[in-house]
Amino acid sequence: MMLKSIEAIFDGEVFRPAGEVELEANTRVRLLFETLLIDHAEPLSFLELASQLELDGPEDWSLKIDDYR
Repeated sequence: MMLKSIEAIFDGEVFRPAGEVELEANTRVRLLFETLLIDHAEPLSFLELASQLELDGPEDWSLKIDDYR
């Protein structure tokens, strides 16, 4: 018996390994699993998000915002 740990994603029907699995095709295995927490990156601030959008507009946009609605 050999114990190995791999990460996989369940697509609703089957478990898909997240990386390479060193097993021969059709090898029987027993799966014991624990759900993993998703590692969320720290949320962006509004200004960080807005700057990534690369918005383009007139130079006086912030001064005349009501005129551009």
